[in-house]
Amino acid sequence: MIISKKALPRRTFLRGMGAAVALPLLDAMVPSMTALASTPANPVRRLGFVYVPMGSNISMWTPRVEGALTSLSPSLGPLASVKDQLSVISNLELKNAYPGTHATSNASFLSAAKAKWTESTDYYLGTTVDQIAAQQIGQETQLPSLELAMDLLDMVGQCDNGYACVYQNNLSWSSPTSPLPPEAHPRVVFERLFGEGGSASQRRAALGRRASLLDWVREDIARLQGKLGPGDRAKVSEYLDTVREVERRIQKAETETENNALPDLDRPIGVPAAYADHAKLMFDLQVVAFQADLTRVVTFMMSRELSPRTYPELGIPDPHHGLSHHQNRPEQIRKLAKINRHHIEQVAYFMDKLEATPDGDGTLLDHVLIQYGSGISDGN
Repeated sequence: MIISKKALPRRTFLRGMGAAVALPLLDAMVPSMTALASTPANPVRRLGFVYVPMGSNISMWTPRVEGALTSLSPSLGPLASVKDQLSVISNLELKNAYPGTHATSNASFLSAAKAKWTESTDYYLGTTVDQIAAQQIGQETQLPSLELAMDLLDMVGQCDNGYACVYQNNLSWSSPTSPLPPEAHPRVVFERLFGEGGSASQRRAALGRRASLLDWVREDIARLQGKLGPGDRAKVSEYLDTVREVERRIQKAETETENNALPDLDRPIGVPAAYADHAKLMFDLQVVAFQADLTRVVTFMMSRELSPRTYPELGIPDPHHGLSHHQNRPEQIRKLAKINRHHIEQVAYFMDKLEATPDGDGTLLDHVLIQYGSGISDGN
């Protein structure tokens, strides 16, 4: 028997002037009478790890009843739409994080390893679980793993109780001595996923020369659409709309920052001022990276241990770190719970986006495992 149908290569890119856009899995990529590693019956498996610092207000966080989640706690309430796919795990102990510093709680979250007590560069931890997973499921993708964060400041030296700042700055470690620094700048992440490459400084320098990524690949898009069936054409259009929307929001953030009359020398161009806007943009980038199979493993630090971040949009001028040491004062506890819920609201946005994105015979949410948590339970 002769099989005449030629499949579109799985690693198909639309290429333009210094840019390449990877495509989601299309029907045209499945060859006749062959089996792919990723098909509707055998979907790609993905992992995401989302870290929040300094624990939570446990009384508002933990569900009151064990077993099936018939109702959610106040802090977890925003996840109601995906409640049937949610598990809440309590009574875990990271013994290697003791004596319980901010540095060691962050470091042990994905390593379960004991951080070496040092203020210098002779730090030592362990390979984190995301990197162990990347060795198994990340070798077929453009990026074996993707490390993201929300805080742009990387402190150096000693940060907490004699521990080097490297333990708090990095969630992911490819070996006991090799931390993987996360990226918090949306435009840099976008260009890492879709740009030609180069160093971070080269990518930033290219911002002024770049217009729309998708305009560069317009001809390739037109040629490809003519070769696809109706279903695939719709998938490509929907996917490219998502990419363009992310790009539009990054450009808008750049414009708003450039037009700000106040001095803003420390913040790179293109980072939204509001925490929620920044977080949602970073989650959108994760959805697109999963959808295009650019990576299958992502770690994301929604804030940093010892973070002095405030949330004026919530009416909370107090630094997050200080609120975590609330000394059982009701007003401080209430503010902490409000921050906890605000973080979960951003995660709920992520879950809804994953659930709304088709993947194989289901959605991205069906084919990804997301772990959300902290290395600290009660920060007080």
